[in-house]
Amino acid sequence: MSTGKILVGLDIGSSKIRTIVGTVEDKKNTINIIGVGLSPSNGIRKGMITDFDEAISNITAALDDAERMSGEPIHRVYVGVSGTHIETYDSRGVIAINGQNAEITEDDVDRVLEAAQAVSLPSNREILRVIPKSFSVDSQKNIKYPVGMTGIRLEVEAHIITGQVSAIKNIDKCLYQTGVDPQEIVPSILACAESTLDRRQKELGVVLIEIGASCTNMAVFEEGSVIYSAVIPVGGEHVTNDLAIGLRCSIETAEKVKIEYGTCLPKEISDREEIDLSQISKTDNHAVSKLQAAKIIEARYHEILLLVKDELLKIGRQGMLPAGGVLCGSAVKMPGCIDLSREALQLPVQLGFPRDIEGIVDRVDDPSFANLVGLLQFANRYGRTPSLLDFNFNQTFDSAMRWIKGILPN
Repeated sequence: MSTGKILVGLDIGSSKIRTIVGTVEDKKNTINIIGVGLSPSNGIRKGMITDFDEAISNITAALDDAERMSGEPIHRVYVGVSGTHIETYDSRGVIAINGQNAEITEDDVDRVLEAAQAVSLPSNREILRVIPKSFSVDSQKNIKYPVGMTGIRLEVEAHIITGQVSAIKNIDKCLYQTGVDPQEIVPSILACAESTLDRRQKELGVVLIEIGASCTNMAVFEEGSVIYSAVIPVGGEHVTNDLAIGLRCSIETAEKVKIEYGTCLPKEISDREEIDLSQISKTDNHAVSKLQAAKIIEARYHEILLLVKDELLKIGRQGMLPAGGVLCGSAVKMPGCIDLSREALQLPVQLGFPRDIEGIVDRVDDPSFANLVGLLQFANRYGRTPSLLDFNFNQTFDSAMRWIKGILPN
């Protein structure tokens, strides 16, 4: 049995379901990884459950793998979610300070966050996260933590991340069927930020880009907090689909071509090079041009990056982030992806690897595990003890207060 606090993360992706188990000692920020579980994701599409039986079976398999490796029973998990059902909103809340000596308390922060939530959300949206971007006290702006200050007017600019109610409830039902209790639902991009970004990057200004199977998540950080996030409905699966059409082969064969021969650098490939599909497939036996495959891959990756650039243009940050861009997710390991990203985004770009971990590091030292490791780090830094899936105002405020305190210097 392991010593220290046991934390478990569960990433419900569209291509794979993965579980990670880690321990953390008191007053220690390094996560000790002791178990990893992996299974296919056959019952999930674009972050939403499409087949309950398949999803339950796959989640159970991933949990069982992690239990066997770690030697720890799994009862509670922090769940990472992404997908096209995630939507974000910006909001502002204002209140008057009525306390003794007009001193701002945590109750005042709760009230101003409640005011920020008074936005007109569709009935099918569920608030997953309220992220305070900055506070203002009277005429003083850009305050990170106003508790203890004196004033008569408190204002907050907040970033709200929401999910589709049915998608969240379906995940809840699946986890209930597998016998685990979800502690908290964490948007994937926030988990990635915990494991890949340091305080300096967040302060200077950085864009974090997670290219997953069905979608691309992005978040922009400045002055220590999220100022913008978005979900782009294009990911690695679209590259596979393009290859299947362009090379006239099956989806399974196209996926193997992408993994074994894929590159974003067609300039480095001779037009005479070919791929014999019979060597990697039982259904396709013709030869295809390796150069053509590279051009197809480059075109789709370039499209994804241009869509990210468009999002940066919306907030006036295109080419204006000193810490550049950080890429994570399973699809960013494509050869040439970094060079293409630098060219498309006009920013310095690097791969994001999980930081501050020990244990079976060789199993998770990879950009595709940024989300999973980040779930444990998120749980260690902001996590709470009570179970959570049907969110209410008090829980949302508690979550926001922990976020505020988490970005303050130690």
